[in-house]
Amino acid sequence: MNKQDFLADRFLIAMPTLADPNFSQTVTYICEHNPQGAMGIVINRRMEIQLGDVLQQLDFETCDKNIAAREVYLGGPVLQERGFVVHRSIGEWETSLIVNDDIAVTTSRDILAAISAGQGPAEFLVALGYAGWGAGQLEAEMAENAWLTSPANAEIIFNTPLERRWHEAARSIGIDPGQISSYSGHA
Repeated sequence: MNKQDFLADRFLIAMPTLADPNFSQTVTYICEHNPQGAMGIVINRRMEIQLGDVLQQLDFETCDKNIAAREVYLGGPVLQERGFVVHRSIGEWETSLIVNDDIAVTTSRDILAAISAGQGPAEFLVALGYAGWGAGQLEAEMAENAWLTSPANAEIIFNTPLERRWHEAARSIGIDPGQISSYSGHA
């Protein structure tokens, strides 16, 4: 597989035929993809907790009600006790994966401390868990028509309402999700 065949910094858009309840109608931001597998964060599954709950559990306090009320996302079915912050304004954090010149994924507590103090990145998404695929697994799912791919779009990640992200990601490549058949096949 050539580097250009990898899907890092792209969206995976679940096809209507994808029956797995972990991924039905999801948009997954692929953060890393190489011969060993792929890792991504689902950006349109809200959890029943708010960021203030997570910060409090980590012994961080915030006086900013807007920060405390921020949604927390279910990033995927793997390691749901582990947090991931997808953010712009890269910054200097202890443990970050730089996905592109503008977006990184950070897993260290220092970014949450900065966010709780109102000194973190202006645009961010906090998720618990991630989506992971072993070597060749994502490629096999792509061959089975489980996913569409599109270039990632920071506007969709950070500024599009949650309930519109799946539709907007599909529309970004000229597809009306309402017109996609729920049946799949191969010619």
